[in-house]
Amino acid sequence: MIMIAFGMLLTAAAFGAFAYAGALAAMTYWAAVPALEDSPTPQAPPIAILIGAAALIGAVCALRGASAETLAIVAAMVGVLTAIWCVDVTRGIVPDALTLVPLFALLLAGLLTGRWYVLLAAIVPAIPFAIMAWRTKGLGLGWGDVKLVALGGALLGMQTAILAFALAAVAAILIARIQRRTSEPLAFGPYLVTAIALPLAMVAGL
Repeated sequence: MIMIAFGMLLTAAAFGAFAYAGALAAMTYWAAVPALEDSPTPQAPPIAILIGAAALIGAVCALRGASAETLAIVAAMVGVLTAIWCVDVTRGIVPDALTLVPLFALLLAGLLTGRWYVLLAAIVPAIPFAIMAWRTKGLGLGWGDVKLVALGGALLGMQTAILAFALAAVAAILIARIQRRTSEPLAFGPYLVTAIALPLAMVAGL
């Protein structure tokens, strides 16, 4: 029991460190990137909350018996997702380096191991978001968000991703209406990041 608790604590600390590294990278490397003209009003990312959430994900993964390899992959993705959250709320963009690089790695690993369905899991959930980005010409919902959805699909699997992103879209609409900001640009990245991160611990433990 003590060893399990120690393992959970150690994993939680490691995940928190990855999240902090992601936030630090976002606030330094991408700090000089000019915000888009139609981007939302910059906000300070809740770094302490993001680190705490990352630590909780790590603890759950360890409790569910995820392998060391899975823990390493999920921890790295937690760092990437934290960076995406921070860049989107401060600069109004979702950098390709944070979505396409891990997406390509996941697709390549899936194809090399015969898990071709990973490709479908990435494409299918992204289709409605791509249609929305195309129809709105990238305003509000941008192509960076579409790539983030594809990454989430590859990570979570098709069914989980579709449900998670549908809930994220509903949550974004409801919160915008409650705050009476329906006519203002919305940073959609944090909603997508949350939709990926919350079920990630459960998927990783399978």
